[in-house]
Amino acid sequence: MPPADVTPEPAPHRRVRAGTVWLVLGRTWGSACTFAYLWLLAHALADAAFGRLTFYLAVFLVLDSLVDLGTGAIAVQRTADDEDAVPEVLAATRRIRLVAGLAGVALVGGTAFLAGEPGAGWILLASLYPLTHVLELSATVYRNRIAWRTPVVIRAGASALSLALVVALLAAGAREPGLFLCGVAAGSASANLALHLAARRHLPHRAPTSVPWREVLRPALPLGIAGLCQQTYFYVDNLFVRAWRGDEVLGHYNVAVRLMSFAIMVGVYAALVSLPWFRREHARGALGAAVTKLTQPLFATACLGVGVAFAWTGELLGLFGPEFREASGALRWLLGAAALVYVGANLLTAVVATGRTGAVLVIAAGGLALNLAGNAWLVPTHGMDGAALATFATELWVAVAAFVALARGGARELLGAGAWRWLGGPAGFALGAVLGTTAHRLLVG
Repeated sequence: MPPADVTPEPAPHRRVRAGTVWLVLGRTWGSACTFAYLWLLAHALADAAFGRLTFYLAVFLVLDSLVDLGTGAIAVQRTADDEDAVPEVLAATRRIRLVAGLAGVALVGGTAFLAGEPGAGWILLASLYPLTHVLELSATVYRNRIAWRTPVVIRAGASALSLALVVALLAAGAREPGLFLCGVAAGSASANLALHLAARRHLPHRAPTSVPWREVLRPALPLGIAGLCQQTYFYVDNLFVRAWRGDEVLGHYNVAVRLMSFAIMVGVYAALVSLPWFRREHARGALGAAVTKLTQPLFATACLGVGVAFAWTGELLGLFGPEFREASGALRWLLGAAALVYVGANLLTAVVATGRTGAVLVIAAGGLALNLAGNAWLVPTHGMDGAALATFATELWVAVAAFVALARGGARELLGAGAWRWLGGPAGFALGAVLGTTAHRLLVG
């Protein structure tokens, strides 16, 4: 009998909520570990060294997307309703990830040496960790069953390991950013290995009859390029800020970006958990109703939280040092972008569930083009504030374009009788701004 965390339940929406709660709890713990080691390193390293470290942490997040190349979503799409296909699909997606991972190692490690980066050898070593995403694909069984307890517990342990390794390196007197990069990467790699070991007992006990990697690559590639575009437009501003303002300012800006990442976690994880449910609702012709049921309250709640946080950006950033307060303006734009993610992430996931990978690619590529143009235009004159504004514009494009794609694809419930509930977002922001400003005046003055 399978363990409790992979036993199917009768109510998909309830499983989505439970999965989201597990992921949010795990991300909260993971973010606490991340902020802990960033706080320690912000005080231990010179500003330029800290900025360089955060730059490569962002590069590795893009590298993760390159290695995935759409295989995670396709594995769910191909096996959520057909468990018998798991061996063949996993064999194909693993082969794709291995090739993409080796290309990523050459790209990141090679670029570090060509650019003459300090600690290039450590950067190359750390860039090997995404290859462990090949093993992570075994966890598809948990995603299909919307059972996230085991993956979350494993990743929480890995986050703690990354923090412990950073603390150990600091205690040993290390001050090379590349060493700390290796410590963080080692924690991430351990999670992928542990996920494989935990999940393999739930996989079908037979060898694949074929490895249809070409058949899987065709639909995965548009999703992979789209995912790579998404990660790139979220982190490519690092290149612009670093080039125009230097490593010191980049370090301050990246703390604001990390705060935004924390703010979007509920929306992103709700979208991640919902893919199998959206896929099944699409087959029933009820996708629009499922999307609005999940997204409208999330958007309103997110806007309420963003409104409250607007008055406290200086205090949040000041936890890392008084010099980090210069990113307050950027953080406000990033928080606005975070509210839009609660709409865009779920709507774009719904587009993925329809199988319209071409539309997903168009939306993501458009977002990347807009972001690149915005950064090139705004960063030279407005610095990190310009980069944050470009991010806001990009997330607005993604939300609107995904909304239009779904509405045109037949999800009419998005514009039906409950369409007025989308106004809960602006209303929540206005209420939150009043509450946050009032509390700030009373408590800070």
